[in-house]
Amino acid sequence: MENYKIVIIGGGPAGLAAAAAAKKAGEDSILILERDRELGGILNQCIHNGFGLHTFKEELTGPEYAGRFIKEVQDLGIEYRLDTMVLSISGDRVVTAMNRRDGMFQVQAGAVILAMGCRERPRGALNIPGYRPAGIYTAGTAQRLVNIEGFMPGREVVILGSGDIGLIMARRMTLEGAKVKVVAELMPYSGGLKRNIVQCLDDFGIPLKLSHTVVDIEGKQRVEGVTIAAVDGHGKPIPGTEEHYRCDTLLLSCGLIPENELSLSAGVELSPRHKGPVVNESLETSVPGIFACGNVLHVHDLVDYVSEEAANAGRHAAAYVQGVGRGEENVPGVEIVPGDGIGYTVPETVRANVMGDLLTIRFRVRGVYQNHFISVYFDDERVQHRKKQIVAPGEMEQVILQKKDLLAHPDLKKITICLEEA
Repeated sequence: MENYKIVIIGGGPAGLAAAAAAKKAGEDSILILERDRELGGILNQCIHNGFGLHTFKEELTGPEYAGRFIKEVQDLGIEYRLDTMVLSISGDRVVTAMNRRDGMFQVQAGAVILAMGCRERPRGALNIPGYRPAGIYTAGTAQRLVNIEGFMPGREVVILGSGDIGLIMARRMTLEGAKVKVVAELMPYSGGLKRNIVQCLDDFGIPLKLSHTVVDIEGKQRVEGVTIAAVDGHGKPIPGTEEHYRCDTLLLSCGLIPENELSLSAGVELSPRHKGPVVNESLETSVPGIFACGNVLHVHDLVDYVSEEAANAGRHAAAYVQGVGRGEENVPGVEIVPGDGIGYTVPETVRANVMGDLLTIRFRVRGVYQNHFISVYFDDERVQHRKKQIVAPGEMEQVILQKKDLLAHPDLKKITICLEEA
């Protein structure tokens, strides 16, 4: 049995930022376990720019952004193991993993940071009728094939779903010479960032059809065409609205799911809303000493926010193994409740005496709202009221709580974040 104070599962942007922050917080015994052959995670295949505007105040590509954190981790002398698959995590923080060099091994961790990222929703979860021919890829798989493997998936493309990866691949496939016929989106709004809709679709004349879905796939050996149709308010196809597109490739960009099988093996409680662990203000899960950050916690829109959140997790994990705040574990937290128009909040609880001076609460809204206020209530008292011209599910929102405000309400039972009409 090996022993490390902090074991980080995942060497992507979240794991790297958490490791660097924990090291700077005075913890030397840190191990990163990464299943891929190199650090950097999904950013290695994201060769487009737009990363780092918040973190570094400059525009970087994905590999450049990851490279800065990889260099920092290496300069700090933090240990990592590549090509290493973590098999399970026990409730008492024993991590079981395996690789070619060490075989199967176990590590007793003082604290564990979950940073496994997320995965794409596959075709099998979408219930699309038709055969199962070649030429159907998730957008992330196509991105890896084009950007890393140098393989062109197809020449005539239809994309189902308007998540950010799908939007970016619409542009990428166009730049590589393919013809992207249409992007169909089941919801009445796009799931991606507004800037990606403009830069990846509008700038290239690619149509986006909202409230549409694929109702048929033609071809037995290879995709030969797809039929899309408009849907009603319940997501059911409307007869008579079918449109046929000849194509040889269908890309699926239908949502991301936090990768939480390992979290479940450790007994971590998952949120039914955002599908990631339920955490408190320290990003600690329901299992003491196990922390979560990045897309395994909830799917982010910007990697800059992943790094910021992960750095907080790293600092709190370091404080945990150093014994800071011990004795506060059983202090009940104030519940943070998503009110009207709010899909979820992260974190879900806050302990005023444990939190820092400021606490950022991130959340997504349930639909597109114009001219609404984002309001925060301490029980029945409204303490924040900020107007937004437009909010949409594709972009995360946030509110910031101050410690002094919570301490001024010692009998506070719940904090509610909601949308209110202007």
